[in-house]
Amino acid sequence: MSELALGAVNGVSGVTGTGYVGRAAGAGSAGGSGPSDGTFAGTLSGVLGGLQQQQTTSNTLALQAVTGDLTDIHRATLAAGRAQTTMELVAAVRNQAVSGFNEMMRMQA
Repeated sequence: MSELALGAVNGVSGVTGTGYVGRAAGAGSAGGSGPSDGTFAGTLSGVLGGLQQQQTTSNTLALQAVTGDLTDIHRATLAAGRAQTTMELVAAVRNQAVSGFNEMMRMQA
């Protein structure tokens, strides 16, 4: 039915490193959407590539739903939900990174 792996949520407490984040957002070697070399920049690039892919899929399915070419409306609804949730996650991470940067700039040397 869906590619979403709900079992991964149970293992969150044991996650180490950043490799899990890229895979959780649909990036990495399976998606081929960007470099995932274990660095923060590679992970971030992979997540953004996954987000772009999810938004493209959502837009394509929404267009098919509007034109009447889509037989299963649930696919479009799920794709839109995934894209929205991933976008909210990326925005939250960005906001925290900016907040952390601003806090570091306020520190006295």
